Amino acid sequence: MEIILKKDVENLGYANDIVIVRPGYANNYLIPQGYATAATPSAKKVLAENLRQRAHKDAKILADAQAKGTSISDVKIALTAKAGENNKIYGSVTSAQVAEALQAKGFEVDKKAITLEPIKELGSYTAIVKLHRDVKAEVPVEVTAEEQE
Repeated sequence: MEIILKKDVENLGYANDIVIVRPGYANNYLIPQGYATAATPSAKKVLAENLRQRAHKDAKILADAQAKGTSISDVKIALTAKAGENNKIYGSVTSAQVAEALQAKGFEVDKKAITLEPIKELGSYTAIVKLHRDVKAEVPVEVTAEEQE
């Protein structure tokens, strides 16, 4: 079944994409949840016209995301965490902490847009920040031990 996505769906597509899925997935999940609509000929025409009108605006958004991506890539984040023996961290470093550190440096990034491998030890890691469907920035994250009194 052909559908038009209204929102980005992980491992399926981005908003305004026309994708083919199984009818049950479309009728029982995507359409009732508001993630998609049926791709009828009239809906396809409306989508094409909307995309044509929005092309200029999307180009500006992409350029802004690329500029933000290059400036975020230059930032290095240093986080501290309580650590025990063998450099093991009590708990873990989360994407929310990375988003907070980026916000402190002047970059407004949603924590859901940050992909981070599980950080359970001290060391250097890389966080991937998704700024746009075509723009991803890698941010180095350095985790050090918190000073103990």
